[in-house]
Amino acid sequence: MKIIIVDDEPLARSRLLAMITELDAGDVIGEADNGADALRLVEQAAPDIVLLDIRMPGMDGIEVARHLAATLRPPAVIFTTAYDSHALAAIEANAVDYLLKPIRKPRLQAALERATTLTRAQLAGLEAVAPEGHSARARTHISATLQGNLQLLPLGEIRFFRAEHKYVTARHPGGQLIIEDPLSALEAEFEDRFLRVHRNALVAKAHVRGIERDASGHQYVRLDGVDDLVEVSRRQAPVIRRLLKSRSKGSA
Repeated sequence: MKIIIVDDEPLARSRLLAMITELDAGDVIGEADNGADALRLVEQAAPDIVLLDIRMPGMDGIEVARHLAATLRPPAVIFTTAYDSHALAAIEANAVDYLLKPIRKPRLQAALERATTLTRAQLAGLEAVAPEGHSARARTHISATLQGNLQLLPLGEIRFFRAEHKYVTARHPGGQLIIEDPLSALEAEFEDRFLRVHRNALVAKAHVRGIERDASGHQYVRLDGVDDLVEVSRRQAPVIRRLLKSRSKGSA
């Protein structure tokens, strides 16, 4: 088995590597100390198993697993965690394997032997019970699979989400990414950073630069970094104006 170890603590990675070597349980083909590097490594190395720390700065293990589950051939995921027994009971109930730190060799061996691919249903269950606010923590990136390759887009680069036909596009200064997430789910997850301006669009509050009206009376939001204008419904136009007004007051 090809294995990747992901943990922000070097000693934790070294200990796992030593145990896997002693157990002759597989080949460790790479290590990563953060979520973004882990995703790039998985794409390059195509491991069978990822030993994944849950608590990491930036993109945590749960978000990494969410992106991996959306790929065409996701590896099996074994979470490593220092959460207390109550939290672990909830995680275990969702059929997601985990290793409690400090990790013991017999437990590691058993987890590796029964490692299976994390299903989306299991991941949804894990997100619902994860402690310390993880269930309410929004993703730091949006991902999509393009020609078999995982594409990651930092949330801060996205200017708007727009639903068109059967797809939702995430527009950014460099282009756009077609994603599977429904607009309603994106609105709920990112309500603090994105605003619904039309039945088919969410805009990034931080990137709103103005509101314009065309000859027909339709209103549009202008955002920095992109030429696209996003139509605003009559009901939401006052919300955009209040946003712009409060921003101008804050900078005065």
